[in-house]
Amino acid sequence: MASVLSRLLATSMLVVVAAPVSLAYGASTAAVGGTTVRHDAGRRSTEDRPSMMGATAPTDTAQEERVTVQGSRHSQIAAGLMIKEDAPKSRSTVTQAFIAHQNPASNPMQLISLLPGVNTTSLDPLGLSSGYMSMRGLTQDQVGYTLEGFPLNDIGNYAIYPQEITDAENLRTINVEQGSADLDSPHISATGGAVDMYLLNPKEKFGGTVDASYGSYNSRRIFGRVDTGRVGNSNVKGFVSFSYAAEDSWRGPGGQNKMHGETKWVDEWGKGNVISFTLVGNHATSTLFPSTHMSDWNAKGIHNAYSGTWDPKNPSSDYYELHRNPFTNIYASAPSTFTLSDHIKLTETPYFWYGDGNGGGAYSENLQNFQWGTQSYTGSVGSYNASNVDQAFGNTGKNKGNILLYNPSNTQTYRPGAVTKVTITTGVNRLMLGYWFEYSKQFQTGPYSLINYATGKPLDMLGGGQNLVLSNGDTAQYRDTLTQTRIHTLFIADSLSLLNNRLNIEAGLKYTFVGRQGHNFLPDTSTGPYINQSWQEPLPAASIRYKINAENQLFASVTTNFRIPMNVSLYDSGAYYKGSGYSTHANPNMRPEVSISEELGWRYQGPLVMSSLTYFHYNFTNRLYSQTVQLPGGNYYSRSFNGGGMHADGLDFEIGTRPIFYHIRPYFSAEYVHAITDSNIAASGGITDYVRSKGKYAPQTPAYQFGFNLSYDDGHLFGDYSLKYVARQYSTFNNDQHIPSYVLMNIDVGYHFPDMGRFKSPTIRLNLQNIANNHYLGYASGVQANATSVKGVFGSTLKGSAPTYGIAAPFAALATASVDF
Repeated sequence: MASVLSRLLATSMLVVVAAPVSLAYGASTAAVGGTTVRHDAGRRSTEDRPSMMGATAPTDTAQEERVTVQGSRHSQIAAGLMIKEDAPKSRSTVTQAFIAHQNPASNPMQLISLLPGVNTTSLDPLGLSSGYMSMRGLTQDQVGYTLEGFPLNDIGNYAIYPQEITDAENLRTINVEQGSADLDSPHISATGGAVDMYLLNPKEKFGGTVDASYGSYNSRRIFGRVDTGRVGNSNVKGFVSFSYAAEDSWRGPGGQNKMHGETKWVDEWGKGNVISFTLVGNHATSTLFPSTHMSDWNAKGIHNAYSGTWDPKNPSSDYYELHRNPFTNIYASAPSTFTLSDHIKLTETPYFWYGDGNGGGAYSENLQNFQWGTQSYTGSVGSYNASNVDQAFGNTGKNKGNILLYNPSNTQTYRPGAVTKVTITTGVNRLMLGYWFEYSKQFQTGPYSLINYATGKPLDMLGGGQNLVLSNGDTAQYRDTLTQTRIHTLFIADSLSLLNNRLNIEAGLKYTFVGRQGHNFLPDTSTGPYINQSWQEPLPAASIRYKINAENQLFASVTTNFRIPMNVSLYDSGAYYKGSGYSTHANPNMRPEVSISEELGWRYQGPLVMSSLTYFHYNFTNRLYSQTVQLPGGNYYSRSFNGGGMHADGLDFEIGTRPIFYHIRPYFSAEYVHAITDSNIAASGGITDYVRSKGKYAPQTPAYQFGFNLSYDDGHLFGDYSLKYVARQYSTFNNDQHIPSYVLMNIDVGYHFPDMGRFKSPTIRLNLQNIANNHYLGYASGVQANATSVKGVFGSTLKGSAPTYGIAAPFAALATASVDF
């Protein structure tokens, strides 16, 4: 712990050291002879040109945004779905101009759904449940997310929970990098690209905004933000915001609610010196939506939900109160930039990530014969024990000894880190050196706790209180682990700008070392209690961009990224079965997943029309998968494994315009991808054989996607019509089951009224989602090797396993009134 604190202190001390130097520099150059010096903004310096190697601090994109994003909302290109890009790789951007027309409760996944290659599914109208996203057929745990430069993906399984991140009213831009994360991005899982989000900067003058919404399924939401303006005579300015949102479940009983707060503070001085601080807090509780199988979907459609009825005489784990998802998050970051001299800049991004919550669940356990590793014990929980449990619940026959217990999957994470980089500019050359360090602790438990058997509610939603204690004195757990992860990443990049910035050549190398120290507190595991594993990988990158003229440019890039195995692969966990062990098998010797991404693209950026076309190829080795293996007798186990390789070729395209006819601005995006599995996948039926998946289409990858948005905005009346088409997606490696293609259409309409005294821009709007009320499966939540019986590579008959699916949200309407002051 001492070494961890010393590293974090060392990087953070750079902020303290750099600030006086920057202040001195600013004081000595801000004025000459009492006259303020104004730097020429008409010609970009080498230092200001954009790069694929700079996304650790929001100040990296600030200058570009001033050029491309500011201005009246109703004149922006593609209504805020495109900006002028110079990155030497594929990148698409959504700005506040587009965000301001959408459902104000939208989460970031919903806001990027029209961009090339992005496939998203919302599970509820307000976006308060965890949705789904893939990009070029690669799933969300292969995509790195950042907010204000710090990482958001779960450190253990790389999941992203979009409903927890930020309020849409505070978002400035969302950058989507379809092929690869930037060299200095703080990720250990971004083999499939990155999504970088930046908040609005506080306003120069005091003011604020308030909005209130109401709609379908008793959806209601309030939001308020206050900007301080410049505090006194200083350059410090900030904002504080709060929101509350709630809705009833559209599918089954229960509902979702969320309280969310954000604050951002900025201090700017001199030439390019910025210190900022962002704090985000989120507390949410939602009722989970169960996934479905294709047979259930065909029989029940959308009517697949947890039960709303509780019978004290016949307790059921299917009751919705046992499937809540409480979670609390706190994110803090201080991305700052200091100009140390005319040629040297320091960027420092310290951050802290905290999360605590679970996903609910309940199971029937036997107090007379509880299997704890290789041994069986009696148990007691509260006033119930092996002697009185049958009398208390009227158990007979095979139910003797059983009691239904709440068994949530708790996760608590502490995650401090810092990204430090120095940029040195000399003439046409720019050198970047950096270091990312992170240390995290993740506690994951699965306690068995009491239910209020009169109401069906857990006595403690986090599984606290009276837990199941065994006769040997141990407190029983479904899982009980502590994972400590240390990340050390060094990166170096060099950029050469030639031909008056028309030709830009970049190359870089990232070297990442990740060490996990695991402690499994369960008994009789296959690995023993302590599991240590480490991975290291050099990750080179190179790119070139050439501006043919002011409107046309070409770019090409090649990048490497990797994803280390999830922490669940280190541990045995779950129920213990004699003969086969725990229901989750450890596999600590897995190799990291490695991707190589290549892109070749063209952009046209004219005064009226912008477009881009990108060819991409990616190749994966050591793909990371999980699999459930069915055993004879009905037992099963799940495991993680390396599943060989895959490759893909494809095209991304987007085009948008400024107002062309009566304030109308169209936008269109498209993707074609041909993704192929390169290896045969191990069978899931407990047989040593392989499914013939080599050469077949990769699951969860639509071959075609199209996005369209038609926007109208005359300064008062505004509206948008959007359409998204997603082709079918296979849910097995054998390609014997798939999700049908679907079309989703939304309409947004509103009106900006003239200012009324202190009240500025009063606005009403109506957002209609899924206007055709299309009932469809949005994604495969559980991919299988094969859904039907097939012959394996070695001739065995391989029984099929049913994939699971997520059901997308139906039609919903939301009306919103807002005003600035």
